[in-house]
Amino acid sequence: MYGIIDCDNCYVSCERVFRPDLEGRPVVVLSNNDGCVVARSSEAKALGIKEGTPYFQLAQQFPNEKIAVFSSNYELYGDLTGRVVSIISQEAPAYFRYSIDECFVYLDGMENVDLQTWGENLYKRIKKWVGMPVSIGLAPNKTLAKTAARLAKKYPAYRHCCIIDTDEKRVAALKWLSVEDVWGIGRRYAARLQALGCATAYDFASHHKDWVRQVFNNINIVRTWQELNGEDCVPNEELAKKKSICTSRSFNGMVSDFETLRTHVANYASRCAEKLRRQDTVATIVGVFVNTNVFREDLAQYWNFQETRLLTPSNSTTIIVRAATDVLRTIFKPGFQYKKAGVVVMGIAPNSPIQQDFFDIDAEQIQKLKRLDAAIDRINKINGSETVVIGSQQYTPKGGKGKAPVFASAMKQEFKSKNPTTRWSDIITLK
Repeated sequence: MYGIIDCDNCYVSCERVFRPDLEGRPVVVLSNNDGCVVARSSEAKALGIKEGTPYFQLAQQFPNEKIAVFSSNYELYGDLTGRVVSIISQEAPAYFRYSIDECFVYLDGMENVDLQTWGENLYKRIKKWVGMPVSIGLAPNKTLAKTAARLAKKYPAYRHCCIIDTDEKRVAALKWLSVEDVWGIGRRYAARLQALGCATAYDFASHHKDWVRQVFNNINIVRTWQELNGEDCVPNEELAKKKSICTSRSFNGMVSDFETLRTHVANYASRCAEKLRRQDTVATIVGVFVNTNVFREDLAQYWNFQETRLLTPSNSTTIIVRAATDVLRTIFKPGFQYKKAGVVVMGIAPNSPIQQDFFDIDAEQIQKLKRLDAAIDRINKINGSETVVIGSQQYTPKGGKGKAPVFASAMKQEFKSKNPTTRWSDIITLK
C-alpha cells in the first residue's frame, strides 16, 4: 500500500502559520521577482484569481478586494515542510520526499492497521504541531494514491484522508478524475487523449493496453495506464535522487558588467553545491548559461551555455564556484544587457567512493574543504541561509574604496515575509 501526503495550498498555508489573521482572507504568493501569481488560497480562487495573473493586474481586476500578497519565501516554505516530513518519518515505515509539498509513504507491514484512522491522526498531528493542513491519499499504487489525495482535498467528508482499496472505489475515482489531472500525463498527451475521446481517467483506462502502446509508443504512458487499472508498476527508482541540478534566476533589472554577473553565478553555484551535499552526492560536470532579454527587441541578443568537467567529482562550494566562474569567463561578452543566468551540475553520483584524479588537489586539501563546507552548512542551518558565504558571492559596490562587500540578491522580493523558524533576527516577540 502506498500513500501520499500533500500540503494544501502549500505556500499560502506556510504564510498563514504565523499570520492567523489571514484565515478566511484571499492570499496569493508571487513568483520570482514578484512577477505573477503562483499560489492562491481557496478564497483567492473563489474570487476568480487565476494562476499566472501578473501582480500589477491584481489591483486592476480586483480593486475593492483586500488581497494579502507575499513574495516567494522558499526558506520559510522549506523549513515548515521539512517539519511536516519529519513527522511523517516517525509515522510511516518508509517515505520519500517527492517535492517541496508532497511526500510518498510506503505502508508495508501495516496490514493490521486501520489506515483511515492512521491517516486522520497523522493529519491532526501535522496540523497541531506545524500548523499546516494536508490531504492524504492511500492506494495500491502511486498513481491511484495521487488520485485519492485529490479527492481528500476536494471533499471534506473524507476527513482529509481518502483510501482507494477496492475496485469499486477505483472505478468511481477514475470516472471523477479528468484525464489532464492524471499524474504522469502532461498537457501534450492530455490534449491527444481528449482529441481521441478520453475526457476522464476512466475513459483512458478502459482502452486496451495494445491500443495505448500503438497510439503513444511511450513506456511512461503505458505504465500510467497500468496503474490506473490497479497494477503497481511505476518503479521506485524513478523517484530517485536527482541526476542533474539547476539553479537559475531572472535578474531584477539588467546586468551588464562581469563582476556583478560573476557574483550571481557564484551564488547559484553555491546553492547547487548545497543541494548536492543535502542528498549526499557529487557532480562531475559544471555548466553555466547566460542570456539577454528576448522580449527587448530593441537590444542586442545573446545566449550561450558551456560546461567543464571536474578532475575529481565534488560537492565543495569552493570547487564548484571556481569551476562556474571559469566557465562564465569563457562565455561572457561585454556590451550585452543580461537578464538571466544559471548554473547546472550534472554527472551526479554517490558521494562515496570517489576516484580522485592524480593531477587534482591532494587528499588533505579535499578534507579541509569538506570541513569548511560542513561548518558553513551548520552555521547557516542554525542562523538562516546565507548567514555565511564565501568571498566570491559578494561584490564591492561602485563608488569608491572602503565600502563593505555586498551579498548580491538577484530577486525582487518587496512582499517577503520573515523567517521566524530559521533566523534569530526574525524570531517572534510577544507583547
